[in-house]
Amino acid sequence: MPTRVLLVEDDARVAAFVRRGLESEGYAVDTAADGPAGLAMARAAAYPLILLDRRLPTLDGLEVCRALREEGCGAMVLMLTARGGLQDRVEGLRGGADDYLAKPFAFDELLARMQALLRRAAEPPSTEPTLQVGDLRLDPEAKRAWRGGRELRLTKREFALLAFLMANAGAMVSRERLLSGVWQVAFDPGSNLVDVYVRYLRRKLGDDEGAVIQTVRGFGYRMPVD
Repeated sequence: MPTRVLLVEDDARVAAFVRRGLESEGYAVDTAADGPAGLAMARAAAYPLILLDRRLPTLDGLEVCRALREEGCGAMVLMLTARGGLQDRVEGLRGGADDYLAKPFAFDELLARMQALLRRAAEPPSTEPTLQVGDLRLDPEAKRAWRGGRELRLTKREFALLAFLMANAGAMVSRERLLSGVWQVAFDPGSNLVDVYVRYLRRKLGDDEGAVIQTVRGFGYRMPVD
């Protein structure tokens, strides 16, 4: 049975080009021409991969991606956009995308990135042991985390950030390591992506004083083990 993917693209010419190419490679392709239609289709079927244009009418691609991640959608998302700057890539990854491809793109590169994402999705479940730091507990395989007896409602990136900090508990972790390890992007001194997500995570942990995730000024963050 062919792999079925969802293409959300408002440019009819681009959509037709991508669809023809993917179908010739043996994929089954469903298409949507705007954000609301794409969101509805992604909710209705379990696609392993979504090709999502960033600039969509009515509902922006970033908003679509954020909504899906907040609802627990585990599909791989490859964001397509005419804007290829570093900050745009960071914003796309911040919104929950797994990869980012700037237009115009070569079809072979699109295909290679899709195949890489599908391989990641097909990897066997993690057998990592449950992490425990103080009253924080995290199950990497089940993708669940708790503080005390309260289960935490985390986005995909928040969960990955918490897991990274817990795995390195007791050590100072630089922003460079966090950006590389959690978002798989090179460090940009002008980006506050890590700091923004630490604030999100602290809020959900009830860590208003910064005691669970400590700031190491001029360096990064540390999760104490005591």
